[in-house]
Amino acid sequence: MTAGDGCVVIEYGDTIDMGINSRVAALGAAVRGLSMKGIRDTVPTYRSLAVYYDPEVAEPDELYARLEKMAEGGEAGASGAGRRIMVAPTLYGGEHGPDLANVAAHTKLSEEEVIKRHAAHDCYCYMLGFTPGFPYLGGMDETIATPRLKNPRELIPGGSVGVAGKQTGIYSIDSPGGWQLIGRTPMRIFDAQRDPPIFLEAGMWVRFRPIDRDEYDEIAAASKAGTYRPEIIEEGGDAR
Repeated sequence: MTAGDGCVVIEYGDTIDMGINSRVAALGAAVRGLSMKGIRDTVPTYRSLAVYYDPEVAEPDELYARLEKMAEGGEAGASGAGRRIMVAPTLYGGEHGPDLANVAAHTKLSEEEVIKRHAAHDCYCYMLGFTPGFPYLGGMDETIATPRLKNPRELIPGGSVGVAGKQTGIYSIDSPGGWQLIGRTPMRIFDAQRDPPIFLEAGMWVRFRPIDRDEYDEIAAASKAGTYRPEIIEEGGDAR
């Protein structure tokens, strides 16, 4: 469907599903590989892809027809490429995870078990949104699913790791928010002055790695100096 003079949106289904999202990611990659002039950007969501174009350069009817063909699967099937996993070192609990006790109480687990289960599974990045670089992550162990806070905070430090329902995520910058905060990563996953400004993109995975305060401070110092880069794992098989 069209969304103004310079945007068309391709939708797949109406649920949050990794199979649907993989088709969105594959279509996005195919569109970015087109030789067609006038395409400005692609923005993926859970189940749709927005394609922005210059209507004075791209021929809309030709673009719509091409995208329709691609969306039907002729040129953008599910990707068979291996997974790219960003490792997110995370200090759990204490002042960095003030809601860890809430999650433990809600799930009737110990705080240590919540941490263990949160870090046990690689989480899939369905999309970025809310603030620049904020990843919406699926695949978290559902036994630690916890509702959002009833009263959102006015300010959450960037790097905070939160839980909201069955999702987890990382606050990319200081911002308001209502997710249950269980930890914080010292790395800056978004920095407008850095190239590239975002370490993570839709279709990647995140592996949370518990760390202690000493390692947190060491990574925080490197991040502030602009020298820290996260570990990126190229994995051909199934993630954890």
